[in-house]
Amino acid sequence: MDLVLKNCRLADRLDEYHIKIEDGKINAISKTLLKGDRIIDVKNNYVLPGFIDPHIHFRDPGLTQKEDFKTGSLAAANGGFTTVIDMPNTVPKTNTYKALKEKMNIAQKKSAVNFELQMGHNNLEEMKKMIELNPISVKVFMDLESDESLEKIFHDLHILKETTDYNGLVATHCEKKSIVESETARLKEKDENPAIDYTYARPAASEDDSVRQALELARANDLRLHICHLSSSKSLSIVKSASKSMPVSWEFTPHHLLLDNSAYNIYGTFIKTNPPLRPKDESVTIDDLDETSIIGTDHAPHTLEDKTKGTWASSPGIPNLETVVPLLLTEVNRGNIDLKIIPKILSQNAATTYGLENKGQIKVGYDADFTIIDLKQKGKFDISTFKTKAEYSPFDGWEYQGCPVMTIVNGKTVMDKL
Repeated sequence: MDLVLKNCRLADRLDEYHIKIEDGKINAISKTLLKGDRIIDVKNNYVLPGFIDPHIHFRDPGLTQKEDFKTGSLAAANGGFTTVIDMPNTVPKTNTYKALKEKMNIAQKKSAVNFELQMGHNNLEEMKKMIELNPISVKVFMDLESDESLEKIFHDLHILKETTDYNGLVATHCEKKSIVESETARLKEKDENPAIDYTYARPAASEDDSVRQALELARANDLRLHICHLSSSKSLSIVKSASKSMPVSWEFTPHHLLLDNSAYNIYGTFIKTNPPLRPKDESVTIDDLDETSIIGTDHAPHTLEDKTKGTWASSPGIPNLETVVPLLLTEVNRGNIDLKIIPKILSQNAATTYGLENKGQIKVGYDADFTIIDLKQKGKFDISTFKTKAEYSPFDGWEYQGCPVMTIVNGKTVMDKL
């Protein structure tokens, strides 16, 4: 059956539109009412291209007590996301053909939304096998590698690009291992370590140095670089300058944009993430968002037990899929963000960076992935109502105005609060 969305507002056009969907694709966009087997009245709410989260951790396989592909993808749908890109640090790591194939099978059986998978690095022969399964990119956790190891990894990726169908995109977690180790050792010499010490154990300087190194390695090996969860204002200046002469993109998380490290004094280890929240004068902020930005939630749920083991032993990560859209729409309502950039920072730019064809825009022939938002609806976050397995969030209890009310994936409704 075909479907018509009637009485739609689009962020980049005036007037009301009607959208017809056939076989999971956008068939027509018209100011004239269209006929269809099924009609959904959008009630003059905004219909945006389905949101894409380029950075999630669904913990499946191996850590499913924290999250799995079913609960994670339902959280994504509940938060307005139609496509997610999963990271390779599961158990086992997604850095072999067997592990990548296993995760692909798990996701195909469980996922309520579209998904793509990143692969981890390994020896060249194993990576050549993994490329046969079309991973969306390669992820490198630079904070876990020595300088010598990073040189070899990026060189191997260059060879991989030259000899296989690898698209040359490498996503990096940028923190300098040597700085993190030395600063952590220094701070551990204190008699006590309050939670805020974690932010100084992984200082902005470690990110800045690592970003410079990633840029140099990507440039030397002819790779496209995507920097995950950029949190340092100096790093932002560095990558903006580099973007004038090489292909580089970056993403912001909601917690780095909306919180600084003083939040450790309120939330303790619940706010612990890698990279950590920055001091206010070193942090990115909501003012750094523009039409070229990308939002990646870094949705990284843990159990309550994992989050309450003290400053050093508590696991880093925050569940963000169900809070980020209302948080950003609240900023729209406050006049801090232009609504017109929302489709770009939550959909179009990620689709472009990761080469997701037929996604990221509302155009005839494109996939029928939509996020419908109500800019007027007010509420208060209640973690107990979320679909994620996580039972904590720094945003729990925060008030918001504006939220997703319907998520449509390939023409099928997967969340409906309209």
